[in-house]
Amino acid sequence: MKLNSLLFSAIAGALVFGAASRSNSQTDLDLPLASQAAQVKQRIAVTDITITYHRPLVNDRKIWGGLVPFGQVWRAGANENTTIEFSTPVSIEGKPLPPGKYGLHMIPNPDTWTIIFSKMAVAWGSYTYKQTEDALRVEVKPRPSNEMEEALEYVFEDLKPDSVSVRMKWEKLAVPFGVSVNEPETVIASIRNELRGRAQYSWGPLNEAAQYCLTKKTNLEDGLKWADQSIQIEERFENLSTKADLLQAMNKPDEAKAVRNHALEISNARQLYVYGRQLQAEKREPEAMEIFQTVAKRFPQHLFGHLAQARIKSAAGDFDGAAAEAKAALAAAPSDAQKQSIKPLIDRLEAKQDINK
Repeated sequence: MKLNSLLFSAIAGALVFGAASRSNSQTDLDLPLASQAAQVKQRIAVTDITITYHRPLVNDRKIWGGLVPFGQVWRAGANENTTIEFSTPVSIEGKPLPPGKYGLHMIPNPDTWTIIFSKMAVAWGSYTYKQTEDALRVEVKPRPSNEMEEALEYVFEDLKPDSVSVRMKWEKLAVPFGVSVNEPETVIASIRNELRGRAQYSWGPLNEAAQYCLTKKTNLEDGLKWADQSIQIEERFENLSTKADLLQAMNKPDEAKAVRNHALEISNARQLYVYGRQLQAEKREPEAMEIFQTVAKRFPQHLFGHLAQARIKSAAGDFDGAAAEAKAALAAAPSDAQKQSIKPLIDRLEAKQDINK
């Protein structure tokens, strides 16, 4: 009898405990949470930043120095760890941090906050946080906000090509921390990885890699190697031009001239004209005009021959002659899309405007 009573008590206790556990954790059913889950992402250069968190509400509570005490480690959200993940190495407030997924914690104080990136990213809240697991700590200044944020929110602001400001906003407070990357270093590393796959067997990706080095004036030797590999797969005006420009940037003018002359020999009208426009975009106007002269001489009756002549005459101030060439290009254009791109040039020339500016 005594054994039966004990067994009944144990079963009853287990049922009560189990019911309470399910009620608190809500793991059995997909039910609404008081603090809903959210995720935000941002890319800078080729670096992906992902923040996963839960959004507690103010609900007329005192937040700072109340619900969230000063001087104590806080989960920077609700429920399980707020996490932040970086796909490449980054710098946080100027301090280096390797790629990976981190538990994001904060220590709030009235004037200064500590932002913590923990190697433990799968904990529940900050209850088992250990400072020995820190990957990085930085100090930042909180900023008052005029707008009320009822639900905690993470946003990306002040986006630049190689940096962004991450801001935690809740109640009437914003806490920012800066994330930056070494763009050339991370992009070159990404290119090397991509060129280990299918991309290495096509001329285009290899030429793009070489073009990146040329444009950013970085890793020129790598760029030249990639240009050569592109040419080996398929010799084209595009990759020969890239190689010529790389050789010029590497102070090898004679080699550059030989490669460029060969590129011109095998080029078609469109390739030459597009190259001239590229030179104009790079503010290399005299070189661009030389290319347009070549297009006009080699392909006088071609669509792009007429467009080249229009640009040459426009640069010389002969707007009537340039307009006549543009109209000839319009008549030779095989597609509606090309015609639509030429008509604005005619309008500008008839208004006596230089289409090269």
